[in-house]
Amino acid sequence: MSRRLMWILLVGLGVALLLLVVRRDQPMPGGLDSSDFASLVIRVAFIIMLSGALLALVRERLTEVLEASMFWVVIALILAVGYTYRAELREIADRVLAELIPGRPVIRGHTVEVALDRAGEFQIDDVYVNGAPTKMVLDTGASAVVLTQDAAKAAGLPLEVLSYSVSVDTAAGRTKAAAVTLNQIVLGPIFERDVPALVAQRGQLKTNLLGMSFLKRLESWEVRGDKLLMRGSP
Repeated sequence: MSRRLMWILLVGLGVALLLLVVRRDQPMPGGLDSSDFASLVIRVAFIIMLSGALLALVRERLTEVLEASMFWVVIALILAVGYTYRAELREIADRVLAELIPGRPVIRGHTVEVALDRAGEFQIDDVYVNGAPTKMVLDTGASAVVLTQDAAKAAGLPLEVLSYSVSVDTAAGRTKAAAVTLNQIVLGPIFERDVPALVAQRGQLKTNLLGMSFLKRLESWEVRGDKLLMRGSP
């Protein structure tokens, strides 16, 4: 087996291991779950190892047989260890990505952790409002969740019939907002129904705010250093 082919196969197996670590419990390529995908990768590695060994035997290269066998044994051990400790590796990968990509939440059981961004805010990605993906910023001074017009439209709210009768204070000054009830807000394992919220008038708000009408429903939340920790009900 040529060294070039060996390195190509090594890179392929590395990508497969990375998929097992990063994609959590999401479906793998081909619709396989993580257990079936890991089993397939190990079987492919074993088949390639046997093929290389048989080919080397045919060519009467005992040294190459031993080299190929040891190489694939090491790869199989790495895959086995990686799969065994996949939960720990996922947590490490999530934490690294959360530091590199501000706003990316780290999920540990029922707890969601978000790192402070360079602007000194807790920007939170992957918040789903009525099923629509929404970016939000933590605002403990806001009595309710506040949505921009675009976010409200994406969430399926009837903008044309909203009544902007609630006075609110924003960075641009006092303005009016419309009171609504959101069917659901989902953030990782946290799932809240019938959340009171406000919709700002167009041009009055640049960022969606995650306010107290959501936070007070949680089992707990706190800012610990440069981390925001939110825990939903079990």
